[in-house]
Amino acid sequence: MVTKKVSIDSMEKLQSFVKIINRFSGHFDLCCGCSRVNARSMMGIFSLDISRPLDFYIYNDEYADYVLKAISAYIVSNNQA
Repeated sequence: MVTKKVSIDSMEKLQSFVKIINRFSGHFDLCCGCSRVNARSMMGIFSLDISRPLDFYIYNDEYADYVLKAISAYIVSNNQA
């Protein structure tokens, strides 16, 4: 499992993020506090506080590098988290 902080703080970013994630096999979650949702679900993501960085979980290590490269624009660097 791989975990990164991501920023999805607008409707445009949310739509683009979900579109990218749906190109890949495997299971992905987004978490904010104690709430965890499927990262493929726009409705689920709407239930999170997207005004702050979210924890993004990749459960398929085989494709993790490809997924991280595809969503690199959303990854929050360590000094921004």
